[in-house]
Amino acid sequence: MLDHLGIPCADPEAAAAFYTTAFAPLGFREAMRYDTPAGPVIGLAGADGFPHFWLAPHDGSTVGEVHVAFTAPDRAAVDAVHAAATAAGYEVLHAPRVFPEYHPGYYGTFLRDPDGNNAEAVHHTSG
Repeated sequence: MLDHLGIPCADPEAAAAFYTTAFAPLGFREAMRYDTPAGPVIGLAGADGFPHFWLAPHDGSTVGEVHVAFTAPDRAAVDAVHAAATAAGYEVLHAPRVFPEYHPGYYGTFLRDPDGNNAEAVHHTSG
């Protein structure tokens, strides 16, 4: 359904470092960027190379957290995201586990990005 998603960031460089480090096991990398008077706008891509996820500067007026979940190809990739985030010292909201309250095969890890957003890696199985 979605072509791309952008979220506002106090520091897009710090946000890009978080996402490209913690989600490196999912193939995250910087695909493009352009400068604006407020700071850089950074497009991140996965394996297909297309910048589906964008980080842009905000003026300090955002309220509330964004929740974004990224598809992992398997549970090992979810575990690898958790390991990468932990190694980098990022805040872990929930270590990898099955969340049966969502559905029996929902396996995910939840992290806090530099702007206070809830960033997740998730893999869905049937059981």
